[in-house]
Amino acid sequence: MAQAPTHVDPITTEIIRNAFISVAEEMNATLIRSAYNPIIYEMKDCSVGLLDEGKGMLGQSAGLPIFLGNLEVCVELIEERFGAGVWVPGDVWLMNDSYMTGTHLGDMTIIAPIHWRGELVGFSASRAHWLDIGAKDAPAPTDSTEIYQEGLRLGPTKVVEGGELREEIVDILRRNVRFPSMMVGDLHAQIAVARTGERRLGAIYDRYGLETVREARDQIFAQSEALDRAAVAAVPDGVYRAEGCMDDDGVSDDPVWIRMTVTVEGDEMLVDLTETDDQTRGAINCGEAQALSATRVAFRRLINPDRPITGGTFAPLRLDIRRGSLLAAQEPAACQFYFSPLGLLIDLLAKALAPVLPGQVAAASHGDSMCTYLSGLRDRSGRPFVHVECLVGGWGAWDGSDGESALINSTNGAIDDIPIEIVESRYPLRVRRYAIRADSGGAGAWRGGDGAVRELEIEDDDVWVSLWYERSKTPAWGLFGGEAGAPPRVQLNPGTPEARTMLKANRLGLSRGDVLLHETGGGGGYGPVGPPQRRS
Repeated sequence: MAQAPTHVDPITTEIIRNAFISVAEEMNATLIRSAYNPIIYEMKDCSVGLLDEGKGMLGQSAGLPIFLGNLEVCVELIEERFGAGVWVPGDVWLMNDSYMTGTHLGDMTIIAPIHWRGELVGFSASRAHWLDIGAKDAPAPTDSTEIYQEGLRLGPTKVVEGGELREEIVDILRRNVRFPSMMVGDLHAQIAVARTGERRLGAIYDRYGLETVREARDQIFAQSEALDRAAVAAVPDGVYRAEGCMDDDGVSDDPVWIRMTVTVEGDEMLVDLTETDDQTRGAINCGEAQALSATRVAFRRLINPDRPITGGTFAPLRLDIRRGSLLAAQEPAACQFYFSPLGLLIDLLAKALAPVLPGQVAAASHGDSMCTYLSGLRDRSGRPFVHVECLVGGWGAWDGSDGESALINSTNGAIDDIPIEIVESRYPLRVRRYAIRADSGGAGAWRGGDGAVRELEIEDDDVWVSLWYERSKTPAWGLFGGEAGAPPRVQLNPGTPEARTMLKANRLGLSRGDVLLHETGGGGGYGPVGPPQRRS
């Protein structure tokens, strides 16, 4: 374990620690305020990170946890491909290749080096979901079987060179998406994030100097590592296992299994995912970088969850994964719904360690993003529209408290609902009902949180809906005698002779007056059902 330097006093270290976090928060605010598409500025489907010259995390803001856990991997991949001398002042890079960033193609990662007085001192990084990336179906197909159907795929590409925008790269992007003006606006918003990070980190170096900032950084990293190693060392040594399945891959009806073995030895934790099923034909595959990120999220939920993430945070954690598996997919695997298995993975780590950490774990959550995509043409203007919703659900109970109701799943972190006023003013939709799904949480000494009900009425002809709902075969399980939560359900025109129940669909045609009723899953209960407990 690294030894913390002692030349910088603790007060200065704390000021610099919080300055790093403040820079990240300003970067995130810049992105949200500057973005053109509501997935970013309303839902906040984005994250930013401020890294040091060694790719260690200096500061991050609230955002998608599974975005934040691997931004340094993207920096490393650029450097591996082009060499350590690739980082030139004024340059900005972008990439979205699912096998590199781990995510689907709609998530664009933008990275810029930060120099101070001619020396490389760090990187600013952001990842944000662009509304369209040119997939075969807008905004994304749910039935894709190859990455090539999912949109424009870019390896590390320099989009700004020496401070000048490369118009030929922007032209390629513009020609391959359905909403080019929005895409250009989001691109410039992420470039602005890079410049904000550059200015603000430079101001910290201006104030404190190179030696002081780096010594404070080393001390912060060493503190994080020491605290995490102590927390892991407190977990009894042993081998722990858990498994769960996805409903299917969207192409076949066969369940897809994630199998986890956790080995704790001293102050080290190894998470082994090598027995997970092979990559599938359907679109639930994940790049290895995102499996790492999700494992880090799961680790952080149990190990010092209140501490900020730094470059020393995950030192005790190791991951063993098999290339060609569901969680380390290789070309040409489809990856559009990469995040669905990650919610299950996060819950499985808590399940595996529950016998030895009963006071720190929670029962499983609803665990999926519950995605609804609506697209079509507006009657009045004839202009295309795309609307994306990720719905909330129930979280698991824990020792001493009921689960929380109607929260976004753990992979999505700080994502917000798009307000009903925005939905009804921008799209041909009416929200007829948005409510708690009563009694959908699992029973127990402490009950699971309830899911949500969201009912939409279509107000135009020629509207298409795509759906991706998961976790009906492995709904949110209970712990220590608690019962599972209710699984999700979607109904088209409920209560009519034409009623139809489904969880997945691709470009299903809808007409004016059709109704979609979404019911999301509840969380698992904790402890056996018995005498009533005091409600939290």
